[in-house]
Amino acid sequence: MAVENNFVSEINRKSKNWKLKVRIVRLWKNPDRDRPDNSFSIEIVLMDGRGDCIHASIGRSFIQRFKQKIKEMSLYIMKNFVVCPNNMKLKTKDHKFKLMFTHKTIVLMDEKDPDFNNNKVSHEDNEIMDSAEDHGLIDIANTHAKIAKNKLQILSDQNDDGICISMVETQGYGCEEHKVTTEDGYILSLQRIPKGISGKAATKPPVLLQHGLLMDGITWLLNPPDQSLAFILADEGYDVWIANTRGTKYSQGHTSLSPQDPEYWEWSWDELVDFDLPATLKYVHDQTGQKLHYVGHSLGTLIALAAISQNKLIDMLRSAALLSPIAYLGQLRSPLAKSASKDFIAEGLYWLGIHEFDPRGDAVVKLLQKICQDPGNNCSDLMTSFTGPNCCVNSSRTDIFLEHEPQATATKNMIHIAQMTRKGTIEKYDFGSEEENNKHYGQPNPPEYIMANIPNNIPLFFGYGGADYLSDVNDVKTLLNKLQGHNPDKLVLQYREDYAHADFVFGINTKQVVYDPLMAFFKLN
Repeated sequence: MAVENNFVSEINRKSKNWKLKVRIVRLWKNPDRDRPDNSFSIEIVLMDGRGDCIHASIGRSFIQRFKQKIKEMSLYIMKNFVVCPNNMKLKTKDHKFKLMFTHKTIVLMDEKDPDFNNNKVSHEDNEIMDSAEDHGLIDIANTHAKIAKNKLQILSDQNDDGICISMVETQGYGCEEHKVTTEDGYILSLQRIPKGISGKAATKPPVLLQHGLLMDGITWLLNPPDQSLAFILADEGYDVWIANTRGTKYSQGHTSLSPQDPEYWEWSWDELVDFDLPATLKYVHDQTGQKLHYVGHSLGTLIALAAISQNKLIDMLRSAALLSPIAYLGQLRSPLAKSASKDFIAEGLYWLGIHEFDPRGDAVVKLLQKICQDPGNNCSDLMTSFTGPNCCVNSSRTDIFLEHEPQATATKNMIHIAQMTRKGTIEKYDFGSEEENNKHYGQPNPPEYIMANIPNNIPLFFGYGGADYLSDVNDVKTLLNKLQGHNPDKLVLQYREDYAHADFVFGINTKQVVYDPLMAFFKLN
């Protein structure tokens, strides 16, 4: 028996299996503010046979899939959507919900009923135009021209595509958005995947995933679900939480500052150790009532090691898994990172008053071009030049990666990391003079984070690779030498000769090589 079509008024969040017969009465492209030539999304208004309308969005990850299949005023059978709250600041419709297209959405043109709801379209045009005028959304100087063309351009709230909506629910998983405020006023975004694809609630402890430098929480979601750690853990029954460091796209809130304020960017990874990590860990611990496993990649390992060395957070942790561990950087092999450190590039930006280090910004791009002029730097493959020759990265996901990454950080954070590469030490931010250091630390030199102070009984998992240009094998050995007294039953080393920095989070075989041993480690702790 054929499944009957639903009406727009019936749509709610209790199901994803809605089937609609609708006409697209409005269609427009939402430009990407960072790359104006590209589209951030395609927005459409759908009208059913009763004349009721609902807003739908096609995120940029799915634009190529659908853009040739849809056109304004055509009639379609559509089914399989993610239903989301219609909380855009600038709305086209008052419906409580909106629809998000996913890889499972089906769109079929219906040419059998050409007169379907045509008698209602003109009324809808006027209604949309009136609503737009009420909200001041139409450029007054061009109002009559736009009405004549029967087009309406409305920019949806750019932050309405949170990580849950754009990256998790589109894969069929449930997801919750959370916010946590640090003691120094930064408002951080946190996502929770409480169930696997089966819909069965988590039965295992919470796991917090912390991304690395110039990345955000999407790190753990970029590959297909059977290759992405967040989804793999959720399907294995873990309660998955995804952290997003201050300054990244979804963690730009603050109780009193804006990202446009230089003061907003006055931090280095010291502040991530002192504020972001404790706030996030405590929030997950309090929400779940359980100790948690921690997984960090790159910078996410550095802040964990620094915190644990100060005996912080120990009472909330079951274990810590550190992928591409960063503690010492004196022997890193990345030609671009070494050049930037040697030439004091980050310091130069800071002295010029550029406090936000935006990899897509003009200042950083120009400096990168300058570095690339050095004959010793090969910029034809930037990922390899920075991270090493990754053996196993899923190259089919490159476009999706570039849609979301890289992310901004503080210029001061980049200075701190450059100091580590020049000194070969792991210590707090150096303010550049004994006088300034005395003001902040009460001593002429920055205090050291002492790795040997890490408690010997905390379960630690290290995943590192022989081809990693950032987490160099020799620097990892320096770290492990500091942990010689660690309980051998609480220390797991997972070494892969052909792995570089990005393989640990984007590799097509990482589940078998790293994640399966990691979950075995969790079961023991």
